Amino acid sequence: MTKLNVETRHAVHPDHAKGMDTQTLRDNFLAQGMFADGEIRLVYTHYDRFTVGGAVPAGGSLTLDKVDETRTATFLERREMGIVNIGDAGTVEAAGETYAMNKGDVLYLGMGSGPVTFKGQGRFYITSCPAHHTHASRLITVEDAKKVEMGEAATSNKRTIKMFIHPLVMESCQLVLGYTSLEEGSVWNTMPAHVHDRRMEAYLYWGMAEESRVLHLMGEPTETRHLFVADEEAIISPTWSIHSGAGIGEYTFIWAMAGDNVDYTDMDFVQAAELR
Repeated sequence: MTKLNVETRHAVHPDHAKGMDTQTLRDNFLAQGMFADGEIRLVYTHYDRFTVGGAVPAGGSLTLDKVDETRTATFLERREMGIVNIGDAGTVEAAGETYAMNKGDVLYLGMGSGPVTFKGQGRFYITSCPAHHTHASRLITVEDAKKVEMGEAATSNKRTIKMFIHPLVMESCQLVLGYTSLEEGSVWNTMPAHVHDRRMEAYLYWGMAEESRVLHLMGEPTETRHLFVADEEAIISPTWSIHSGAGIGEYTFIWAMAGDNVDYTDMDFVQAAELR
């Protein structure tokens, strides 16, 4: 029997966030310990009902089926899902299909795909949000992704963005997903910072050394806060919050969004001089 753990995170008003101490900020906006051998662990949020989590079959098999928090027969009955393999090779089975996933590959599962089974040595990062239409499931390999190079070495933010579940690559309802890797010597992942009131976002940091950390900036542009984030930890970013940061050493972050649109460029930039 699959061991499933689900944690619920309620939405936080920005006025409430202003008064939070460090531990309260971490309790509300940082997801830790999602990747445990032989378990599926989910964080079900009240931000657009977005869900993040991890499945680590550790050579065995784990099945994600009914999740009580959604009150549906199966988790994907009214949802779509994006899965990123951040570990060794593994497989995912859904709707009678088996998808072989190498490190960095992304699998999109459309609404109504039924139970999802994870096998092998993969470390599967799970993202999911409500859907209103069934789109075709698709495996998008690293080679299939749309790649965009941004930033400059002079501003310490030279990086490569890989788009997977994205209008330039495929169709989805709400879910948009990809990841960004920093070049050697660059540390800033998103600068200038931005907000997008129409979509929430989640960041999973990975590919980091055990001792490394990313200083993740969040909060309203004139009321910024920060969290130190370790490898395989995720930030739940509300619509009112900036999301930017700088890391110690090599790292990649997976960005995943849901909300009113799938327009990746729909963001309101905040220049560094405006931040407080």
